[in-house]
Amino acid sequence: MSKNTDFVTSCPLTKVQKIVGGKWKIVILWYLSVGPKRFGQIKRTFPDITQAMLTKQLRELEEDGFVHREIFKEIPPRVEYSLTATGENFVPILRSMYDWGEVHLAPAEQ
Repeated sequence: MSKNTDFVTSCPLTKVQKIVGGKWKIVILWYLSVGPKRFGQIKRTFPDITQAMLTKQLRELEEDGFVHREIFKEIPPRVEYSLTATGENFVPILRSMYDWGEVHLAPAEQ
């Protein structure tokens, strides 16, 4: 680990946090890790997210190079979202987070 004390601007963790720090981004990436999904599929899987917020989170992930948006020239138009190579490279980190959560976070009592 670097001894760099500039945690705000140049720390790699700060940069990663800016990319995946949105409320829904990590679970969207995790969901896309199993394969391409259409917008409606993603929306149905996460019903608590508004359409505007889902669009915003997907666009930001696309701008940051984690998600690819493909528009199919059909009637009606079809749009699919999938992980880019960068997004795929992030999946092992998501898997580690998932595994850590299973071990260290007790399930909600029912």
